[in-house]
Amino acid sequence: MSDTAPSLILTGGQVLTVDRAFSVAEGVAVRGRDIVAVGSDAEMRALAGPRTRVVELNGRTVLPGINDSHLHGAAYGMTKPPFALDVGHPAVGSIAAIAALVGGAACAVPPGQWIVGLGWDPGCLKECLADPRRFPHRRDLDAVAPEHPVCLTDFSSHTVWLNTAALRRCGIDADTVPPPGGVIDTGSDGEPTGILREAAQQLALAALPSPTIAQRRHAIQTVIRELHSRGITSYTEPGLGPGGTETFYGGLSTDNLTAYTELAAEGLLHARVNVLLLPAAMGGSAEELRRGLGESTLPGSTDPRRLRVIGVKIFADGIPPNRTSWMNEPYPGGGHGSLCVHGDTPALQVEELREMIGIAHEAGFQLGVHVTGDRGIDTVVDALIAANATAPRPDARHYVIHGTFAGPGSLAKLAAHGYGINMNPTIMWTTADTMDAMVGPGPSARQWPVRSAVEAGVRLCASSDAPVTEPDWRQGVAHMMLRESRGGGRVCGAEQRVPLVEALRAYTATAAWQDFADDWKGTIEPGKVADLCVLDRPLLSADPHDIPDAQVDLTVFDGEVIHER
Repeated sequence: MSDTAPSLILTGGQVLTVDRAFSVAEGVAVRGRDIVAVGSDAEMRALAGPRTRVVELNGRTVLPGINDSHLHGAAYGMTKPPFALDVGHPAVGSIAAIAALVGGAACAVPPGQWIVGLGWDPGCLKECLADPRRFPHRRDLDAVAPEHPVCLTDFSSHTVWLNTAALRRCGIDADTVPPPGGVIDTGSDGEPTGILREAAQQLALAALPSPTIAQRRHAIQTVIRELHSRGITSYTEPGLGPGGTETFYGGLSTDNLTAYTELAAEGLLHARVNVLLLPAAMGGSAEELRRGLGESTLPGSTDPRRLRVIGVKIFADGIPPNRTSWMNEPYPGGGHGSLCVHGDTPALQVEELREMIGIAHEAGFQLGVHVTGDRGIDTVVDALIAANATAPRPDARHYVIHGTFAGPGSLAKLAAHGYGINMNPTIMWTTADTMDAMVGPGPSARQWPVRSAVEAGVRLCASSDAPVTEPDWRQGVAHMMLRESRGGGRVCGAEQRVPLVEALRAYTATAAWQDFADDWKGTIEPGKVADLCVLDRPLLSADPHDIPDAQVDLTVFDGEVIHER
């Protein structure tokens, strides 16, 4: 091959460049790691040399490599066999089925050994659907595993379900006081039911056996191979560091960072991974965050286009299913939720959160703040603006993580200050049918204001939050266009639908902006890295209902074909 001939050409299809004009070409040429030309079929064929591989698209679609900009890669890997039981939908559909699965695992391991799993969702369990008052209980697990401690994390990773043996192992009883920002559910007798929410999860998760570095490396590599099969070449790993001490949100997260660093140093990390540090756990304080930042060791001597620590994650509040999102309107049954940082009163918590955000901002980090309730979002946005007023940074690219109930005021402020929002369409697809019961019909009608964010000028990213949902960007794109729920296809907020172009930007170009990498990835343009995803059909004319069925035929990473169906 001549030095100037492309090594790879994809031509004869729809090349959706996702550039500023959303240009559509017929082909793309790659040389080495980079895109060298984009244009017509004839132009691309004229560039081919004798050793150029030419892929005939035959009308298929080429996209930039997908960027799942909020995906717990290490944790997602640790939720899969052989590390954990799959107790989520569609693998199981009832409490009885989960109990049977746990009972089978108990027969296979010695008494006293932990049994762990992830994925249960009361919105998909037959008993809970038949009786809204029914909820998983320790007794359901005691019946099948009385001598094994059992810990099952729910689909959101904000709640765990324990049996009695696990409660005893962790020293949790009727007198146990939950940590700040945590809830221990109790029955009418005052005894724990086995359900621990938010920061209270730490009481159990800290007791689980810690995977080895080798196991973590294996889990990460397994996940990356799966991501390749889905066309995903980049992701943000949101929460590694001393604040993450639990298995499913990263295990001993410093060990996960070590695993990533080793893989990158050995040339075995075949994805572009951006990391948010988690210096303070949920319920943490400014002092804990300052100490955690001091203890965090940033990876050195690695390719920053493969692994880079760029930010800090802070938990500001909880999630709607646990009624821990900090809301302006009361939940059905009362209460507004709260911030989940240190402080005995809401006012003290607000001050603590502002100090935490200020510390990370002044240290030069990008901030990704987990916040879902409208009152919580307003508080976070004001704190971000205040931090920048004290220590101006012209391009900090801070962003709100989830932003489930973001209001017009906060969206306008985010846009005005050049900040972003990272939403999760596959979570909405999963939970939309139950949101009315969680928060009431008023707030429910305002959930996930995707179109409002775009029209306000906010940088909008979309992501899976895996393992909360599968990393299926195709389902996410379809949901952004349709706003139809998984359970019954109910339309939830038709006025918040967005067209295909905006949905694709949220998974490509804008996600690259969030990564401070929009000058070298995220679109199909000459000079940018050759990260590409080929679908089995033309996308521009596709019915949005059919997009989730589209197959990824080919994935190119760094100029190399790494997946081919």
